[in-house]
Amino acid sequence: MTEVKKNTIRNSFILLLTSVIWGTSFVAQAAGMEYIGPFTFSVIRYILGGTMLIPVICFLRKRIENPGDMKKSVKYGIGCGIILCAASNFQQMAMLRASTGKAGFITALYIILVPIIGIFIGKKTSPVIWLSVVLALIGLYFLCIGRSGHYIFEISDVQLLICSLLFSFHIIFIDHANKNGVDGVVVSSAQFYTAAALSAFFVYPVDAMHYHMMPDAGLIISALPALCYSGFMACGVAYTLQIIGQKDVNPTVASLIMSLESVVSAISGFLILHQKLKTDEIIGCFIMFAAIILAELPTAMKSKQASSEIKAEEKV
Repeated sequence: MTEVKKNTIRNSFILLLTSVIWGTSFVAQAAGMEYIGPFTFSVIRYILGGTMLIPVICFLRKRIENPGDMKKSVKYGIGCGIILCAASNFQQMAMLRASTGKAGFITALYIILVPIIGIFIGKKTSPVIWLSVVLALIGLYFLCIGRSGHYIFEISDVQLLICSLLFSFHIIFIDHANKNGVDGVVVSSAQFYTAAALSAFFVYPVDAMHYHMMPDAGLIISALPALCYSGFMACGVAYTLQIIGQKDVNPTVASLIMSLESVVSAISGFLILHQKLKTDEIIGCFIMFAAIILAELPTAMKSKQASSEIKAEEKV
C-alpha cells in the first residue's frame, strides 16, 4: 500500500469523525436557539472554538518541524472565515423555522454542488463519483424527507440553499489552502475569529431588531451547554479535523463523507431525543453508505494501478 493511499484512508476516517461530531451538533444547535438568536449563537461558539485552538497551535508549532507558514495560514483562515460566517449564519437563521430533517437535506446538497463548481475551476470528476453523488442525494431524500412526509418550499429553504452553496465554496477553498503549505490549525482558529467578528456586526440589527432576541446574560447561561458543545467540539475539533482530513482526499469524496452528518443526525435524534427511525430513514442510511464506498473506488483503483506500475518497473 502506497503512502498516499495510507494517508487517503486515514484522512477519510478523520472526515468520518468530523461528520459524527457535526451530526450530533444539530441537537446542540436546536437547543441553543431556544434561548438566543442565530448571530449571538455564532459569535459565542466561534470565539470558544478559536480560543480553544490557541494552546494547540503553540504546542504543535514547537514540535512540528515544518508546521506551515503562519502569515499565509492566517490569510487563508480569514478567507475561510468570511465564507464560514455567511454559510453557518444562513443555516442558523433557517433553523429557527426549518425542521432538522429538511435542514439536513438541503444543506447536504453541497455534495452535488462541489463537483459542479469543480468543473468551472478545471477539476476532473469521474463518472463513478457522479453516480455516487446521485446515490447520496437519493439516500438523503429517503433519510430526511421521510421524517416529515411532506415538502413545503419556504424562506428557510432559500436560506439553506444559499448555505449549501457557500459550504461548497468553503470545501473547495480549504482544498486550495491545503495545497499551499498552510498550518491547518492556524487556518481553523483564524477562520473562527473572523466568523465571530463578522457575526457580531449582525447581532443587533438581526437578532435584536428582526428576531426580537436581544442577547441576555441569563439566556446565554441557559444556552451554555449547547454553546460549549457547538464551540469546542463542532467548531474547535470538527472544523480542524476537516482541514486536516481533506489533505490527500478528493474534495468531492470529502464532501460525500462529511454529508454523513445527516445520517448521524438521525441516529443522535434516536439516541438523545428518542426519535425512532422510520423505514425510509433506514433505507437512506444504507444508500448513503453505499455512495461513500462507491466514491472511494476510483481512488482505490488508481492506487492499485500505480502500485502495479511501480512493481513492474522494479522487475525491469
